[in-house]
Amino acid sequence: MTRAVRRVETDDELADALAVRRTVFVDEQGVPPDLETDAFDVLDAATHVVAYDGDTAVGAARLRPYEGDETGDDSSTCAKVERVAVRAERRGEGWGTRLMDAVESEARRVGFERLVLHAQTPVEDFYRARGYRTVGGEFAEAGIPHVEMVRDL
Repeated sequence: MTRAVRRVETDDELADALAVRRTVFVDEQGVPPDLETDAFDVLDAATHVVAYDGDTAVGAARLRPYEGDETGDDSSTCAKVERVAVRAERRGEGWGTRLMDAVESEARRVGFERLVLHAQTPVEDFYRARGYRTVGGEFAEAGIPHVEMVRDL
C-alpha cells in the first residue's frame, strides 16, 4: 500500500483535500461550512497538499502567501500554513508530521523565510516540537481556541 503526501495538481486531488477538511472541521468540529472554505480553495490561489494511504485521502493542508501581521512580515517572505487536517481514525499514525514536512518543504522551495499558523490549542505542542513558537495570547477562530505560531525556515 502506497503512503504519500503530494502537492495537489488536479481538481480531483483538490476535491479529496476539501473532503478531508469538511470531515474534520465541519462534521467533527462543528465549523460552519461557509467559514471552512474560502477564496483560497482553488488550484491557483494557494498550494494544497493531500495525504493518501493507497487511494484514500487521509489528510490535507494548504500554504499561501501571508499579508503580514504585527511582526511586520510580508507576502514576499512569509507564508501561512492553514487547514491542516487528519481524519480522526488516522491520527497518531504520523500523517500530521508528513503533511507539515511537505508544506515546509514547499515553502522553502518557493523561497519563503517564515511560516505563520493558527494552531488549535490542543495541538500547540505538536507545532512547538517542530520549531514553531507561540506569539500572542489565545483567541477564538470559528469558535475554537487557537494561538498564533511562527517559525523561521
